[in-house]
Amino acid sequence: MLISTSRKPSQKTRKFCKNFAHATDSTSVNRGKMNMRELLLKALAEDEVNLAIVNEIKGNPSRITFYSNKGDELLTILISVTTTNERLNISPSKLKIVSDVENLNVLNDILGFELVDKAEENYIHISSGYDDVIAKINFINKFGDKIDFQINIKKILDKND
Repeated sequence: MLISTSRKPSQKTRKFCKNFAHATDSTSVNRGKMNMRELLLKALAEDEVNLAIVNEIKGNPSRITFYSNKGDELLTILISVTTTNERLNISPSKLKIVSDVENLNVLNDILGFELVDKAEENYIHISSGYDDVIAKINFINKFGDKIDFQINIKKILDKND
């Protein structure tokens, strides 16, 4: 997956994109003046299947829209994030997804990871049951520890929103 930002992103948004790319074995590019067509061509040039664009509000990542490399919108989520300055210690090549939120099971196709019922290490855990958010996406490293990089999903937008 190719991960990019809206135009003129804040440092926090750029850092989030780099962490997200590292955790998911994706490619992160600074958008600059590239339009949507140029981003899709860049994704194809990088042999990436999908594209994620991270938008921000007041300098903080606030929305991720996932597209196929043909430009079709696959999923849009409103988010808040927790990022870290430390190395993530995760092996993206062995990642799996454990999801408690059926509406987000589509992420296994978008990110290209196997959806499993249970995992001990190197997995993305999509959990529900929170008062303030629909779900939380946590990354569990090769030691079985939750890393300080988290995506809080506030809302899953319908393609018509």
